[in-house]
Amino acid sequence: MKLTRIGIDIAKQVFQLHGTDRSERTVWRRRLPRDRWLQVLQEVAEPGCEVGIEACGGAHHWARQLQALGYRVKLIAPQFVKPYVKSNKNDANDAEAICEAMSRPSMRFVTVKTTRQQDIQAVHRVRSGLMEQRTAKGNQIRGLAAEYGLVAPLELSSLRRAIPAWLEDADNGLSACFRKILDGLWRDLRALDERLAEVDHDIALIAQHDPDAQRLQCLRGVGPMVATALIAAVGDAKQFTNGRQMAASLGLTPRQHSSGGKERLLGISKRGDAYVRGLLVHGARSALRTAPSKDDRLSQWVVRLAQRAHPNVACVALANKTARLAWALLRHQRDYQPALAAA
Repeated sequence: MKLTRIGIDIAKQVFQLHGTDRSERTVWRRRLPRDRWLQVLQEVAEPGCEVGIEACGGAHHWARQLQALGYRVKLIAPQFVKPYVKSNKNDANDAEAICEAMSRPSMRFVTVKTTRQQDIQAVHRVRSGLMEQRTAKGNQIRGLAAEYGLVAPLELSSLRRAIPAWLEDADNGLSACFRKILDGLWRDLRALDERLAEVDHDIALIAQHDPDAQRLQCLRGVGPMVATALIAAVGDAKQFTNGRQMAASLGLTPRQHSSGGKERLLGISKRGDAYVRGLLVHGARSALRTAPSKDDRLSQWVVRLAQRAHPNVACVALANKTARLAWALLRHQRDYQPALAAA
């Protein structure tokens, strides 16, 4: 029995393996615990065997482990595995579906992330979670204070100025009990601000010492936040043939609904990493705001576009172009050339 392809359905404690030979026949199926599956795999499969894993939690770690042992690893996005699941969903059927999906000539695979990429990605995920917590804390304070007739403007900076004034004002009708509660919430909000400042400082340090991040920051609307998020998401961008593929993977290209030879383009597809796409669009919005005062070709292009289309359309178009330029800088390890940006 010589295995040529193995599909693995990974989980927290139990892994399901499905192996086929060169004739595409199923010749091996095992259900193994987490601490034994890698050892058993080495006993039955020679280095060079193709191993497929669904791109989910822990997949990149196991992919690096398998690559170190000489196996050819292919990560597949879950949405591309689902059509191959036969009958009911279970671990055995999932492993078989992964094994079949990875054999398709036109299948798209996910590039294995390095430890460095996952480190940067972890920092951004922590920051995103802290941002959500801070927003929720601010909304909680507003809702509770509104019950006592105290209302602050929408901006978080306005809320920061209003809370100390509320606590110091003895004639605003707040009870001693609620003043104590509000003081605790104020400390929680300041703690979140401090923690976010620490994470932002960590991201700035990463961008300062990473050559690719420094190269990307030469682009309009790209700072340490966007540069490091792009590196965490796409790495060296060699998995993309051209810049349009990278922009499409981030959901910045039009969504099609075409039939019968009649092409119909809708809004952007919004596929891929929503966090990175959001950062690119916000960076483009910032660049669009300052574009009228600049005379380079890219600024002139986006200003003309904003004059004949909605500003949001111009922002997304600039974000699309930024993603394409980022692909060129990462893939070819070149410095940014403004003269070619709007060519």
